[in-house]
This record gives sequence, C-alpha cells and structure tokens, in this order.
Amino acid sequence: MYLPPHDPHVDDPMRFKPLFRIHLMERKCATVECMYGHKGPHNGHIQIVKKDEFSTKCNQTDHHRMSGGRQEEFRTWLREEWGRTLEDIFHEHMQELILMKFIYTSQYDNCLTYRRIYLPPSSPEDLIQPGLFKGTYGSHGLEIVMLSFHGKKAKGTKITGDPNIPAGQQTVEIDLAHPLQLPDIETLRDFSELSRIVLEVQEQVRREEQEREQRQEEQEHSQQAASQPASPLGGEGAEGEETAAGAEGTTQDKAPASQPFVLPTGVISRNEDYPRTCRVCFYGTGLIAGHGFTSPERTPGVFVLFDDDRFGFIWLELKSFSLYSRIKVSFQNAQAPSQEAFDEMLKNIQFLAT
Repeated sequence: MYLPPHDPHVDDPMRFKPLFRIHLMERKCATVECMYGHKGPHNGHIQIVKKDEFSTKCNQTDHHRMSGGRQEEFRTWLREEWGRTLEDIFHEHMQELILMKFIYTSQYDNCLTYRRIYLPPSSPEDLIQPGLFKGTYGSHGLEIVMLSFHGKKAKGTKITGDPNIPAGQQTVEIDLAHPLQLPDIETLRDFSELSRIVLEVQEQVRREEQEREQRQEEQEHSQQAASQPASPLGGEGAEGEETAAGAEGTTQDKAPASQPFVLPTGVISRNEDYPRTCRVCFYGTGLIAGHGFTSPERTPGVFVLFDDDRFGFIWLELKSFSLYSRIKVSFQNAQAPSQEAFDEMLKNIQFLAT
C-alpha cells in the first residue's frame, strides 16, 4: 500500500506499507500471509474474483488487535497516518473527522478487494503530463487524486477518499476553454475581487450551456438535420470554435512567462509553502458534500497551474485552497491500453463509490 506523506507536506515522497505476501511453493501451491497489524505475518487467503480483480482475507484477525484495545490502536494509527498524537490536534472538528476516518478504515482491515487502476493516457496537447497527485484536503489530510485530460476538460478523480467525498468521485473539473486572467498581485489579495471574476465566468459558462442546448433542440427538430451537415453557426460548429479558442489559449500557455501569485486574504491553506508564481489559471468546479456523501454539489473555483508537477485549486465557497504535488513513483504495467479502456475504468470506480 502506498500512503501519502504526513499532512501537509505534499512534496515529500510516498510511504510504502506491505499488506500481504505470497510464498510460491512446489507443484503450483502457495501460502498467503497477511502483513496487517503489529504482531508479524499470519495466515491469510487470496481469491481471484475476475479479470483485474482479486480479494484478500485475513484468517487470524486477532493479530490486528492490540493489548490496549481500540484506544491504543487509534493512537498508533494516528502516529503512523498523521505523524502526530491526539494531543497535537487542538481543533475539535478535526479530531472528529480523524476519528471518523479511523472507524471507517478499521472496518475493512480483514477483507479487502483490489481492482486494477490504469494511469491516464497522455497527449501532446495536454496542459501537463497527466498522472497521480498528492493533495491537501483541509482537516481530512492528504489524499490521492488522478489528473486526466478529456478534450477541453480536465478531471481530478479521487483515488483515496474521506467521509465527505469517497474515492472514485470527481473532486475537481477544469474548464480549459475558459482561462482566467488574474488581477495584479495587490488586487488579488482581495477575495471579493477574485470571487467577482470567477462568478462572471460561471455565468458565462451557464449561458453558453443554455445556448448549446437550445441549438441542439433546434437541430433535432430540423427536417434537414439528417441529410445535411450542420451549419457553421450550429451547435457543432460553435462548440468547435469554442474548443479551438480554448485549445489556442492552452497552447499559448504551455510555456508562458510566469506571473506572481498569492492567495487572497481569508483563504485557508494547510500548506503555506505554496509557489508564489504560476503559469496560468482556469475556471473550474469542485465537488463538496456533507458526511456520508450527502447533498453533493459542484461549486465554482480556480485551477492554478504552478509548474509541470504542481497545481492548486481555490474552493471559492469554502474559502479553502488545495495544493497538489505529483507522485513520482514508477508503476509498471499501469498504462491504459486505450482511451476507451481508461474512460470505462473511471466510470466503474465512480459507480462503485456511488
């Protein structure tokens, strides 16, 4: 199991923790050992469910328990997962979230199902190389997000989740057709000014979507739609123009001169060591929800590209900032065989989370 570094140090390397091991014996036999817990390897079982999926089960779950009971297990987990003790965490809400995460994860320590995850395919037109990133999520700590590109959209999909937004959900979506022009550094410190800029773009996006839907309805009712190509003024042509404009902006921003960047006053960041220059910004939306993924909604935000390995997202409604840093571990045989296979995988993991 690859674990993120301790919050909020997103640039630190991933941590490695073995979960099980297999001893290959003669005559195609094998023994399986569970590595979970602190009492050493013990008897386990592996079952191949179907292609690209298998399950592990511990046959001696007493090895996972500690003599001090759940309290000792929680304190040990806290030191390993967060690199701190409960006494170090003064915020009551953060204590509640951490305890909730411990309860969730400890429920599944004896039986786990594994499914293959493909790394996203890359294209020369991509803003940066897609891949896996470590990101700060407030009191939830660090989580793993997969950044992938889909035409004029970029998606950040959670690979690890939390009690609010589970793994598999699309945490951020970036609209590459709508770059944002940030104000000068002093004006940027004013949150209300950044909010005004973002909400204006949000309204523009809403109008464009309404116009596109209206054009599609008109085309469906047109008697010539089936026999004649769409007019340049029709939905496909207009969308193509918009895509071209977005692509042009993206291409120009592949290697632009960096501009000064600072978080607006009042925006909370777990990591104050964020870059003070950025390449380009885009309008985007972020997914927020209550505990148990209740009342999910997409809210406006700002995607900030710092360099080839780091980006950020300003959650406008939460007045919060997430910083993401690329995972540089080399995973073998993880590339998707095709874009279609990757898209299907994304649908499957989101379906499982829902």
